[in-house]
Amino acid sequence: MSLSSVAASFELGRDIEPSVVAMLQQAANNKSQGVYQSLSAGQLLPKLEAFIRTQGLTGAEVKGLRRMGGGASKEQFVFDLHSAAGPVQRCVLRMDPLESAVVTDRRKEYEVLNCMQSVLPVPPVLWADIEGAELGRPALICGFIGGVTKPSGDSGNVSGLGALLPERFRERLSAQFIDYLVAMHGVAVDFKPEVFQVPDADPQQAARWQLNWWSSVWQDDAIEGSPLMGLAERWMRDNLPDALELVVVHADYRTGNYLFDEDSQEISTVLDWELAHIGDYHEDLAWIICHKGVTEDGQIMASGLMTPEELCELYRAATGRLVDAKTLHFYKVLSVYKCVAICLATAAQTAGRKHSHQDVLLSWLAAAGHSFSAELLSLLKEGQ
Repeated sequence: MSLSSVAASFELGRDIEPSVVAMLQQAANNKSQGVYQSLSAGQLLPKLEAFIRTQGLTGAEVKGLRRMGGGASKEQFVFDLHSAAGPVQRCVLRMDPLESAVVTDRRKEYEVLNCMQSVLPVPPVLWADIEGAELGRPALICGFIGGVTKPSGDSGNVSGLGALLPERFRERLSAQFIDYLVAMHGVAVDFKPEVFQVPDADPQQAARWQLNWWSSVWQDDAIEGSPLMGLAERWMRDNLPDALELVVVHADYRTGNYLFDEDSQEISTVLDWELAHIGDYHEDLAWIICHKGVTEDGQIMASGLMTPEELCELYRAATGRLVDAKTLHFYKVLSVYKCVAICLATAAQTAGRKHSHQDVLLSWLAAAGHSFSAELLSLLKEGQ
């Protein structure tokens, strides 16, 4: 779909957060570009040093620059930063490829990370090249935080899909996981209005913004039509819930997106804030539940940590907020709908256009989309 046709779809009445509209329009423009040429560490090094020096860190030297593994949406590099300003600092560079499995905005990530610094453990944000004028692509530089996403010896799936933490880790990690969810949902939603807009025009706008965002992603990127996705969209439009309270939603809070020390079982940092927005707290709860592991005896564990019932009860007890069953089910349908759109549409199209450094992983995600489709059908049947 062309940039003009994407813009036209919004003009016809799609109610979406304005900053997300701009993000999707830029993504549509990128689709017509040629094959993405990823920079090697040697090619990136002089650009990175020059950029850091423009931030006021004179004499800065980057050493040991190398690519990091993991991640389906960002190119990531780790390096040691030497300067006269202080001791050596280990840093991580997160840089957008031409396209990725999920379209995001470095401006939003920069803003929310700065806000969360004093609230819960997040990587210290250092600098951002929002438009990519210096580094070639939009990028963010953060301090490096150590830890693991899963215990050593656990092969698991990529991107945290189907994660199940060993039983000996669950109690301690679950308590911290809930504490940090409650902390982020307690942050005031008064961000810069040009970066984060508040869906407060009516009680259903928070849900409508998200549905319109992700149905636009599906319509723009789907390789072929899907009666199931059309049915799911219709069901969600007929069942938009009122938001009881607006909070800062992480939108990808789950096992795989936090690091922990394997010995102490302490969570060292919460990662991947690029989808953060202001919305209904049920959205994060549903996402956690839908990213589940299953024990040997068939027990579903939300984010591989606790049962969905335990998650909701612990959250309710810590916040005093009502966890409404119908609202939670709506966001579970939306969560899985998003996963289908990401896997069967955007990831597949991005890999086909060779617009990412992760074409193999994106192709794998496309196959995973079929299991999400089966789950979506089950949720719709349950919703009847």
